[in-house]
Amino acid sequence: MRLIYIFVLMLLSLPAFSQEEAFYIGFEDESLADAFSKIEDTYNVLFSYKDTDVNAKQISLIKDERTLLDVLDAIKLLTNLDYNILDNRYIIINESSDKPIDLNKLEEVIVKSYLTKGIEKNKDGSYKLYPSKLAILPGLTEPDVLESIQLLPGVISPNETATGFFVRGGASDQHRLIWDGINLYHKGHLFGMISPLNPNVTSEIKFINKGAHVRYGERLSSVIDMSSNTEISNQLKAEMGLNGFNADALIDIPIIEDKMNIQASLRRSYVDVLETFAFTPLANKVFESTKINDAENTNNEFSFLDYNIKLNYKPNDKNSLYASFISIDNQLDYIQNDSETSSAFNDKLRTSNLGYGFGWMLDWTDKISLNTTAFFSDYKLNYNFITSENNEQVSNFEKRNTIFDSGIATELNINTSKTSNYTLGYQYALKDVAYAFLNTTDLSFVLDTEDSTVQTHSLYGNYNYKSKKGLDVSFGLRGTYFKELDAVRLEPRLVVLLPVAKYLKFQLTGEIKNQIISELDETILSSLSLENRVWRLADGDEFPIINSQQVSTGFIYSKSSFSIDVDTYYKKLSNITALSLGFLNPNNNTFNIGEQTIFGADVFMKKQFKSFNTWLSYAINSAKSNFSNLNNSQDFTSKSNITHAVSTALSYKLDNFQFALGWKWQTGKPYTIAEEGDDGLEFNNGINTGQLPIYHRLDFSSTYNFKMSKTNKLRGKVGLSIRNIYNRQNVITREYRGNNSLSDPIELRETFSIGFTPNIMFRLYW
Repeated sequence: MRLIYIFVLMLLSLPAFSQEEAFYIGFEDESLADAFSKIEDTYNVLFSYKDTDVNAKQISLIKDERTLLDVLDAIKLLTNLDYNILDNRYIIINESSDKPIDLNKLEEVIVKSYLTKGIEKNKDGSYKLYPSKLAILPGLTEPDVLESIQLLPGVISPNETATGFFVRGGASDQHRLIWDGINLYHKGHLFGMISPLNPNVTSEIKFINKGAHVRYGERLSSVIDMSSNTEISNQLKAEMGLNGFNADALIDIPIIEDKMNIQASLRRSYVDVLETFAFTPLANKVFESTKINDAENTNNEFSFLDYNIKLNYKPNDKNSLYASFISIDNQLDYIQNDSETSSAFNDKLRTSNLGYGFGWMLDWTDKISLNTTAFFSDYKLNYNFITSENNEQVSNFEKRNTIFDSGIATELNINTSKTSNYTLGYQYALKDVAYAFLNTTDLSFVLDTEDSTVQTHSLYGNYNYKSKKGLDVSFGLRGTYFKELDAVRLEPRLVVLLPVAKYLKFQLTGEIKNQIISELDETILSSLSLENRVWRLADGDEFPIINSQQVSTGFIYSKSSFSIDVDTYYKKLSNITALSLGFLNPNNNTFNIGEQTIFGADVFMKKQFKSFNTWLSYAINSAKSNFSNLNNSQDFTSKSNITHAVSTALSYKLDNFQFALGWKWQTGKPYTIAEEGDDGLEFNNGINTGQLPIYHRLDFSSTYNFKMSKTNKLRGKVGLSIRNIYNRQNVITREYRGNNSLSDPIELRETFSIGFTPNIMFRLYW
């Protein structure tokens, strides 16, 4: 820590440029949006504008030495767009300067271009990601929603899946995934390897890992709030693309000028027809620990499909409405034939998530607004293992998991002054969750079944104060009543941002959260072992409401093109549940209630110079669990514990070319050591006393943007990415699993990271 402090003090003295200085800047037939991005990087400012005001405009300006005001005045003259400068940093671009601008609606950005262009850190500690503006990231040819988040400090995916990542030691089922107000439960295409959301559809992502606003409940660890485009364009827009896994198409159709449009997207895999060089390494990783990988005389059909439709309607300046629909679907049909015994084994697995979302925003006055939303989400997992002999079905093992989640919410925002604003809200949610394990031809119960419903009523309020000297305090309280559980929980939230020097800010957050829906590990009953987790609701008894308390503190230093962000945290989770079945003892299916404590720190540094951008991230984490009936009631290392993690990247932009190279290094996950005994594997050394080998890999990406013609708007983009360039074989899990009978022996299975994985991308825009 002393070395870190010395290093920080040295960096504080780095030179920086101010907005008043003049720089050599110019544009040659560039889009106005690209010109604004160049100005942001040069003068350390932020633009806010409507896409419809900017998208169709091109600009040329001879390169010369200019101040910020010189550049803005030149753009005003060339485009007839006016500008307003707020707080010496925020620049509002619009068609008329007569329209009043509400500064309270602009979310203050502490660090712009956090990892790279298109990622920002806000004053409340949350992150904003804009996929359409996102610069290149290592290993990605497209701005994948969830893969991009995994590059942020404190976010680790030890299993290399899109949704199975940990946030500050929090398990993957502690993330709340929201799309246009709809709760999503789908784990991702190809069993988590590919994001379930089309990255080209997403307009804005808000990622929160601490100090979440009181409007966000339900999960302990983090919130990923995503939305598709809400802008109403008067021009037809379309794009289509192809990569090594899937093809997709998007369209935006204006219906009523300035009032209504409809957007639609479709993405489908084609690997069931053509297995590519990009798909093969991912499939090998997914299926390597299952019977699919080694079996002969098989037929394996896999496909995925997702699509969404959104209608935006703005009848007048005070009202805006939307209706959104999303569908995500995965299907696997695997058949193995044994000619010697005339038997066949058929695995069928389907996971799907449908969602409907509705929203209405009403601006009563310049200071009062009301936002009302409603949603419905339908998640289904169905797995069947069917055994046949002589073409007649002998047995059928089935695993089911369904979630019906619906809710309605309304929120009132009141801006009383430039320094104070209030938020009041109410939310109602209904969750109906069921799971079952069935067997034999008539599907009689073999292990467990559960079908439960919980209704929740939540009231919340938040007060935000910002002084003229820069102190920013946000305090909120959320109260929730769980009807069927007859329980009330209060959740205070606090965020403090205090300037201690011109470029240095102190940050403090504290929060209490509660969670009633979680995933259970089920590994003893599935020989396929692709989807071995099921969702279930708290019952207030053997499966209680989980509670989390978190406090974090640190500082942010940001000056021109350099920034450093240091944050330490402490988390305590109570009433977490472990199912011993499939964990250590296959003859015991009891639930065990315990607690978890997590200490950690995240350090992030970034430096940008000319066309280069580089950053370094380090995370340290210590997570311990304790269950009264496990490990002799002694503390043991949590399965989500990754003690040290380092990631670094270097990117370069040259005209329309972009390149990025990134390296990840982290200590291995913990695992339980087993020894061979007279009756098979024995566990005598305690839980998670072993540690997997160190993990590291090197990734590369490159993209090139081009125009198809100077006379039309048709544009193109090509890209290449390579993950794990030096083909490192990383062990990422070491688990103990059985088959479809409790009498079968437990066996050790290891899974490895993806190997050398190239991918290509081609897109057209018009």
